[in-house]
Amino acid sequence: MTLERITRRLGAMRYARRRKRAFQRPFDASAKHRVLLLAVDHRIPQSQYFPFHYYADRFRDQYDADIREVVMEEYGSQEEHPEGATTVCYQSNFDISDADLERHMSLIRTRNPDARVVYMDWFAPTDLRMAARVAPYVDGYLTKHLLADRARYDRPTFGDTTLMDYYGRNLDLNHTVQRFDIPLGFWDTLHLGPSFATADFMLPVFDKGALPQGARPVDLHARIAVEGTPWYRAMRQGCADAVAALKGVRSVTGTGIRHDLFLRELRASKVCFSPFGYGEVCWRDYEAVMTGAVLLKQDMSHVETDPDIFVAGETYVPVAWDLSDFAEKVDWLLRDDAARARISAAAFELLRDYARSARFVEQMAPVLQL
Repeated sequence: MTLERITRRLGAMRYARRRKRAFQRPFDASAKHRVLLLAVDHRIPQSQYFPFHYYADRFRDQYDADIREVVMEEYGSQEEHPEGATTVCYQSNFDISDADLERHMSLIRTRNPDARVVYMDWFAPTDLRMAARVAPYVDGYLTKHLLADRARYDRPTFGDTTLMDYYGRNLDLNHTVQRFDIPLGFWDTLHLGPSFATADFMLPVFDKGALPQGARPVDLHARIAVEGTPWYRAMRQGCADAVAALKGVRSVTGTGIRHDLFLRELRASKVCFSPFGYGEVCWRDYEAVMTGAVLLKQDMSHVETDPDIFVAGETYVPVAWDLSDFAEKVDWLLRDDAARARISAAAFELLRDYARSARFVEQMAPVLQL
């Protein structure tokens, strides 16, 4: 086992112990603001909560805010959990039932009757399917990404998401037209936050690390899982086929590799192809930036996120959704060493500046009403 892997594992174990102990102790009653994070215990939603703890001292120093976290399914058990929050941030599962949602909200209000409640949308798609469901219960809504054209939320899609709409129409799939209602006044409660860059294995690197240097013998990193729903499978297979069609390019493909080895491969790669997943924004987008590989991805101009690593030609390189220019873009990047160096450095510096400035704290202040 490598020193890097041992260090990461020990760090994860320490953090897990804190989540079970220190994060669940009663609030400091003297704090002006008491923020309770009710969590889904999975690495994707956890990436949304990690920065609250990472910058806990900043929250306390700047806003006199005390922060605690409890897994939602454990909240209200026989164990003592923090009560009397001034703000409750609430995550739910993607498929939560109406009955469970009502039960959770009733419990939150009973134990924190005067709290501001914020729904934390950690889901992959850019739709806002939970807006109408949670609007009667919450005072604020935070999401990791939005469609840049808000008017698109008023239009139905061929399938549940923007991606399902595009690939369903272009591949003649059997989708159902869907429209998720946006409640009156919702946009006044909406806040945009960061995406995966705040995960526990990335935020500290952007804060304290440096852009990796050294040889990059791999031309293109393109590990692409294909299995899934029909539209996803077709979209991802098209991406895999585009990679396979390249000539004279040293590519890493396939699936089923351990995460630390995956990151090691990226550090040895010039370019990382990070195709869409079930949503547009993916883990690999930020892993590519963290490891110094140039991010190559379907055009993201329709998506808004903050911090924004999707600035075409500056922090990533877009390709057409039909991949018609994929080979051309790969060829250009492999020939232009200066462009690769410029783009990878700009993307890393953007996230380094975000992390080192602790801008997350100011970003969350209006969400929490600090």
